Amino acid sequence: MKRVFTILAITGLLLFGAAPKAFAQDAAKTEQVADAAEAKTFHQELKQRFIEGGPFFMGIVLVALILGLAIAIERIIYLNMATTNTKKLVAKVDEALNSGGVEAAKEVCRNTKGPVASIFYQGLDRMDEGVEAAEKAVVGYGGVQMGLLEKNISWLSLFIALAPMLGFMGTVIGMIGAFDSIQAAGDISPTVVAGGIKVALLTTVFGLVVAIILQVFYNYIISKVDSIVNNMEDASISLVDLLVRYKK
Repeated sequence: MKRVFTILAITGLLLFGAAPKAFAQDAAKTEQVADAAEAKTFHQELKQRFIEGGPFFMGIVLVALILGLAIAIERIIYLNMATTNTKKLVAKVDEALNSGGVEAAKEVCRNTKGPVASIFYQGLDRMDEGVEAAEKAVVGYGGVQMGLLEKNISWLSLFIALAPMLGFMGTVIGMIGAFDSIQAAGDISPTVVAGGIKVALLTTVFGLVVAIILQVFYNYIISKVDSIVNNMEDASISLVDLLVRYKK
């Protein structure tokens, strides 16, 4: 009996002694996992969520983002290069008309970048046919330049509409997959449903984020185009007035 009590006592001591160590080890592991989760960067988290969302729809949404950003950046660069100080250009053309005539004014326009200078050149080029012909040339070529300013913007609006639609489609497909899993398992447990719902939510989130990013660029581009067009119209009126005064 003494041996039995001795063995039981030793076993109890070992168990009670090992328990704190086990708890300490579990706590250390928990802290390590928490530290690892905190140490995960935004890029790693984004990459993980992208993979979890499924390569097909997430890949299409990513392609929409890349193409939309490419169009947006190209338009922004083009519009910034097309921006001209119209008041300064009108003053130079007026000075050139008074000092050297139409040819001097055309030379000023040739040496100036931007759609406004191109419109001025077309109007001055028709000046030998009269002021009315020059005005028609300004109006007609202004429409051409406006079309160049708005080039490819419709594609950007397409990607803005397409990204959330692809996300919602991924949502529907994810929910279908979740219900298929429920049907196969014959049980509505959270574990069975979680995978499909997670994919559905991730595709929706990424689609909406892409649409929001592209929408910001789209609104900036539209406001830039409107500003340039307003300057073009104002400068065109000023040019016609200059030409009328020059003919007199």
